[in-house]
Amino acid sequence: MFESFRRGISERLTRPKYHEDFRRVYEGGIHSLDKLERGQNFKERGFASWESFAVGKWDEALSLVEEKREIYAQQFRKAAELGILERRLRVVEFPITPYVQWELFVLRLRVELGDKIRIMDARNISDIEQEWPVPEVVILGNEVLYEVVYDDDGNAAGANRFTDQKVIQETSAEFNILFDRGEGFLEFFDREIAPLAPPSVSY
Repeated sequence: MFESFRRGISERLTRPKYHEDFRRVYEGGIHSLDKLERGQNFKERGFASWESFAVGKWDEALSLVEEKREIYAQQFRKAAELGILERRLRVVEFPITPYVQWELFVLRLRVELGDKIRIMDARNISDIEQEWPVPEVVILGNEVLYEVVYDDDGNAAGANRFTDQKVIQETSAEFNILFDRGEGFLEFFDREIAPLAPPSVSY
């Protein structure tokens, strides 16, 4: 899977340029946004909940997730106004990393507000990850595909931008296959995340 993506030609965008381009395309008449997340450890500096999580204040981190409620609700209202269907597939490795344990509490809020998120157990795609992991991608309709990139420390660092229609269409089709194979978010969360003890972190 994702062969055309691996061979595709892209343009590297800095983080500000990526955000600028994303907003332009997002508001330009597309009707879908698909996001595939694969990494298991990231840093989200400036997000109060993550900052508390990163210093071991687990209860505080969970309470601060709620600060995002209205921001996320506004995002979903805007998507509805623009007629955009948003979907996310989150790949999760076992044992679950502290970051993913924290992130899934954030995603639970998004699901509560209407986000369409499914979970893929990484063990269930080991057959297609023998050479490389599935990519971190954001697909905006048929217009553009971004490979989100991070620095060595796990900080967001921009994106590689693809506009070739074959690359976009084939990657979208492959995303659909994996999304359909994924598990419902709440079923996974209740079984695998809710029973876990607070994680030990070291950032």
